Amino acid sequence: MDLENSLPFEAKPRLLLLGLRRSGKSSIERVVFHKMSPNETLYLESTSKISKNDVISFIDFQIWDFPGQIDFFDSSFDLEIILERCGSLVFVIDAQDDYLDALNRIVDTVVIASKFNIKLSYEVFIHKVDGLSDDLKIEIQRDIHQRITEELMHENLEDIHMSFYLTSIYDHSIYEAFSKVIQKLIPQLPTLENLLNILCSNSNIEKAFLFDVMSKIYIATDSSPVDIQTYELCSDMIDVVIDISCIYGPKQENEENGSENTSYGTDTYSVIHLANSMVLYLREVNEHLALVCFLREENFEKPGLLDYNFACFKKAIEEVFEVRRRLAQGLLPDSDDVPGNNKLNENLNSNNIETASTINNSDITSTI
Repeated sequence: MDLENSLPFEAKPRLLLLGLRRSGKSSIERVVFHKMSPNETLYLESTSKISKNDVISFIDFQIWDFPGQIDFFDSSFDLEIILERCGSLVFVIDAQDDYLDALNRIVDTVVIASKFNIKLSYEVFIHKVDGLSDDLKIEIQRDIHQRITEELMHENLEDIHMSFYLTSIYDHSIYEAFSKVIQKLIPQLPTLENLLNILCSNSNIEKAFLFDVMSKIYIATDSSPVDIQTYELCSDMIDVVIDISCIYGPKQENEENGSENTSYGTDTYSVIHLANSMVLYLREVNEHLALVCFLREENFEKPGLLDYNFACFKKAIEEVFEVRRRLAQGLLPDSDDVPGNNKLNENLNSNNIETASTINNSDITSTI
């Protein structure tokens, strides 16, 4: 399935990066979506104009990076048009600097933005915390949360919900934070989580992530709690697979410039056995997505059941995105229509992945 053309341009959700100068907005965007090394961001010049970047991935969206010196409320900006298709406002705060001016800017922005788009999600990245102690991080987060909440209550906006994240480009915290942000832009998230829960329960998987390969953010995971160490292992596995594929994988010719390209491709598969009797299992879902699982070694002795369940899972994922594509093109009832949603859930619940629970190990062994 070609996901690059899955949505027309006007249907792409928009994400705005806002914050004061030198808060780290451009560095975050380059590290997460352009694979820049964190150390290289030290040489980035301050952004002087609005930067618009299209992210071609499992879900096509746009990132607008607003320079800190530009007044977001200037009369030259048509806020109605800017915020109409905006799904999320991400405010970046430098935790190592005086952030009172940043908090005032956030409150003013929320007051104005809420008048144009009531469906916006508001995210606050308390950034550059890598050099701070754990106690200081918690204290800063509590102080910022309390100040913003009190100001919003003063503006009669106590119904506005804001999420706060401690982030740094030097560890996985920025990827985990962006994972939470992007998940809010996916209306099919409950369906994806349900499919992952079914896969885990029927295959004895401890934890499963559905990763976007290019950015290493996970668009969905099962309902069990996310352990940061498990997430880091699964995320690092993607780097290992891509690096090895670039060296030893089959060479694919790039149609645009005729050059050869070796990277993550069709039917990519990898298994890593850890020293603690756990197994990391990666399977390619499509050109943008990878399923990365964490399971015990004894549950991986007969991988036939896991392979069968994955095939059913992959088929269900393709159906989800096909429905999403048709919704965006107006070929199906609107996603807010209850009968349409019920019909989608019925189709997914009847998918073959549920039948895997009726297959025991002896059936699998005799089939292979």
